Amino acid sequence: MIRLVAALTAAGLITTTGTALADTGADRKVVQEALDQMTASGGALGAQARVTDGHQRFSARSGKAELNSNRPVPENGRFRVGSITKTFVSTVLLQLAGEGEFDLDSPVVRHLPGLIDDRITIRQVMQHTSGLYNYTDALPLSPDEFEKIRYKHWTPQELLKISTDKPLDFDPGTRWSYSNTNYVVAGLLVEKLTGKPYGKAVEQRILKPLHLDGTEVPGDDADIRGPHAHGYVTVAGKPNDITRINPSVAWAAGEIVSTTRDLDTFGVALATGRLLKPAQQQEIVKTTAVSPEYGLGLQVQTLKCGTKVWGHGGGIPGYTSQLLTTPDTKKRLELSVTSAPAEGDPNPGFVKLLDEVFC
Repeated sequence: MIRLVAALTAAGLITTTGTALADTGADRKVVQEALDQMTASGGALGAQARVTDGHQRFSARSGKAELNSNRPVPENGRFRVGSITKTFVSTVLLQLAGEGEFDLDSPVVRHLPGLIDDRITIRQVMQHTSGLYNYTDALPLSPDEFEKIRYKHWTPQELLKISTDKPLDFDPGTRWSYSNTNYVVAGLLVEKLTGKPYGKAVEQRILKPLHLDGTEVPGDDADIRGPHAHGYVTVAGKPNDITRINPSVAWAAGEIVSTTRDLDTFGVALATGRLLKPAQQQEIVKTTAVSPEYGLGLQVQTLKCGTKVWGHGGGIPGYTSQLLTTPDTKKRLELSVTSAPAEGDPNPGFVKLLDEVFC
């Protein structure tokens, strides 16, 4: 599951200092060129983006919705958002913290006895400083191997056990390391504190109030309902449609399906304080010396041009996604890219897109 921090750092666009460039506004033509560059690279079959730059708002798309078809990527099509799910889950947890259900610095085992190392706090889980081994590192995720488990039902307990059968990667609170296991724990915390499935809590606290009708927590549903583009991998030397999978393998770390419009609505609501009380709004973007670019389920980073962005990236077989906004929400980007079975690197096009929207 791809992380925004890895993608941006690899692109050379992240820095902790910088001088802002003159703001000339996002050019639709350049945005389209960037998407076309991504889909022409061979690594991406399709791409769709939603861009906001001040009062200017527009969508763009490139490539095909399906292999061996001329059908274009659907406008505002649905897609798997991967780890952007984490920001939804962290928002629910912070709402519960604001309601006095728990203290962020209390140990997880106070609420879930015996679940994990008793030194690990809820904050450390949400900020990826827990030291918990990343369970997805032990899964067979290469295309040929994943094909054998693509429809398997996973319980969160099974996912967690993959991690807890191994020692901690480091002492809690001493380092930052991205681990999907943290948000399996976070989902279990939501369920314990609310008494309902974490997906229902997300639905009742975020999806319904914001009218995110194109967003769902799918559970074991392998299908993407409604218009959507397909993602592909190569299995046994041949193209293989990987669109249908059982997303329980990602659970609260990455299973949500959404649209660029819904992600935009969610990002604005979160950045403007509509979803959290002031104290928790400060917590979600609070970084530390140990975690300088990650708050609580939200990446807080500075591009080389000096623009600060909040958001999250996501990756799950077939789909890569991004949700980015400046703190004042004047510049925003939501992006979904579907994978192609061919070799290729869409990253240069992604770099061009980021530069045009935010710099």
